[in-house]
Amino acid sequence: MNTSNQMDCDLLVIGSGASGLAAAVTAAWHGLKVIVVEKDAVFGGATAWSGGWMWVPGNPLAKCAGIHEDPQQPRTYLRNELGHRYDAQRVDAFLDNCPHMVSFFEAHTSLQFADGNGIPDVHGNVEGAATQGHQVIAAPYDGRQVGPLIKRLRKTMRETAFMGMPIMAGADLMAFLSMTRSLKSFIHVTKRFTRHLLDLALYGRAMQLVNGVALVARLVKSAQDLGVVLMESAPAQRLVFEGSAVRGAVVATLKGDVTIRATRGVVLAAGGFPNDVARRKALFARTPTGREHLALPPESCSGDGVSLGESAGGYLFTDVASAAAWAPVSKVTHADGSVGHFPHIIDRAKPGVIGVLSNGKRFVNEADGYYDYTSAMVAAAPDGQEVASWLICDHRFLRRYGLGYARPFPVPVGSLIRNGYLQRGSTIEALAKRCGIAPDTLTATVTRYNEHARRGEDPEFGRGSTPYNRKGGDPLHGGPNPCVAPLEQGPFYAVKVLPGSFGTFAGLKTNGSAQVLTKDSHPIAGLYAVGTDMASVMGGCYPSGGINLGPAMTFGYIAGRHAAHAMDYEPHDEALVSAATV
Repeated sequence: MNTSNQMDCDLLVIGSGASGLAAAVTAAWHGLKVIVVEKDAVFGGATAWSGGWMWVPGNPLAKCAGIHEDPQQPRTYLRNELGHRYDAQRVDAFLDNCPHMVSFFEAHTSLQFADGNGIPDVHGNVEGAATQGHQVIAAPYDGRQVGPLIKRLRKTMRETAFMGMPIMAGADLMAFLSMTRSLKSFIHVTKRFTRHLLDLALYGRAMQLVNGVALVARLVKSAQDLGVVLMESAPAQRLVFEGSAVRGAVVATLKGDVTIRATRGVVLAAGGFPNDVARRKALFARTPTGREHLALPPESCSGDGVSLGESAGGYLFTDVASAAAWAPVSKVTHADGSVGHFPHIIDRAKPGVIGVLSNGKRFVNEADGYYDYTSAMVAAAPDGQEVASWLICDHRFLRRYGLGYARPFPVPVGSLIRNGYLQRGSTIEALAKRCGIAPDTLTATVTRYNEHARRGEDPEFGRGSTPYNRKGGDPLHGGPNPCVAPLEQGPFYAVKVLPGSFGTFAGLKTNGSAQVLTKDSHPIAGLYAVGTDMASVMGGCYPSGGINLGPAMTFGYIAGRHAAHAMDYEPHDEALVSAATV
């Protein structure tokens, strides 16, 4: 920093989640001088608290595994999913670039991927839905590779870690859920946990990085290697203009305001507005005060990027199916009195749990996507009442799979019963009374569900009828349907679930190059928006897991290339991509 409190660069990135770091790394690799500023005291944004999955149709890892699909298939799926919100220009930009994005990072950076080839698209009955080959995730990473920067990275979300240890979706998670039923799983968990305890003693944090924290760490290491300047505790205050073009921003730092001049412009990647209560009240369904909604992203994701974009003439696009990327969330009160949020992603598809409203009735196929569960809850909750549901299970289910923040055996759950997170009743009727659910209706609902569940059937909602449902079930379940089992072994338990989100779908209007547009669709020179600062390319729909981070990474890559005036795709070695596949 010089004495005039000014810094100069080619590209300024505001925000340090996946989209911002992808833009920074891409632009730096293409020769630009890049600065990343982050409002929080740590890097990683909402990405670090995410599962880390990215929806990337046609990705090279799938092709290396022999999965080759018609490029029109994902377009067909999205046309059917998005309907009139299908934006051909941006969808094409995403689908055409996402395979190149994966190849670029694999070949030229520290970001390496593992495939999720076995993960199906959410709505398997929709034409174009794939059963494989669309998902990738950052490969697990040893935090020691980042060096001292590790202390400047956001840790895994407290509620989704076990004693601070992140658990990777897939085989790793399955091992934890089956450790009491499989010697192989028990050995895996023992090794993982022993290593974690050692890391806590030596480093004071988890160093076996997986999911979103692995993605952030790999991107930050790549940025560091390419000379990107990383500034935390540096919120952007206002944009700097040359005429009508954006050419930097004024940033607050611990040493005072700094003007950062950026000759190629600014990338907005500040995480949308999930914690802007006023915008939530205005745009989210059935959120009368804005505070009923349990947003999962960090508090710093509060609309700064959107406001900066609007100050330059950018248009906040709200014609989306939902302004929120819905997720079912339960409130967790910790021993220190702090309150956290737990996203119910894994438990709902397991055999032996149902979701009901306060009237005691089921309202959805619980094994469908988290967005589907929450949007159905919002739509079905009785008018004039709190939008909420209850996930209900029996003792066998609780000790085998856990329920929300309540962990499976051998982790005790007594404290969660005492603090009210878990409600318990010796009978279904007793449980209903504790939860304020209509007892007679709930008893009838469970009786009717159990009659069919003993045969592995769910005629009311078709649970277990799609590949996505079955993928989320339990492959070790002895019944005919991996998603369905009766609730019979008391005592019975329940967790209250409220509407929450992984972020926002409404955002700044952009084109296929990630440029921010005015209301009449003119690009604003030098201004890009990516991640959730950009209006969702999915039109506010949720066709598959990873549709937040896949486009975030891809449009970050597109913005970085556009700012660098890169006309051709980067050279990369396909053999290297194959060899790097995890």
